[in-house]
Amino acid sequence: MAALLSLPGGARDASELVEALLVAAQAREATAPELAARWRTLADAIGDGLDALPPPRQDT
Repeated sequence: MAALLSLPGGARDASELVEALLVAAQAREATAPELAARWRTLADAIGDGLDALPPPRQDT
């Protein structure tokens, strides 16, 4: 299933979300490994979506 994620900062905000999910997953690895794995999966999916975006245009 696809979803549209609208963020004021665009891809920069999305990349910060990916980083936050990965940091949170690392923090919960010992106490909630299933949740940590889910957050890593979400981070990977968002990262893959960011990688699929075309590069930003250079307006001259």
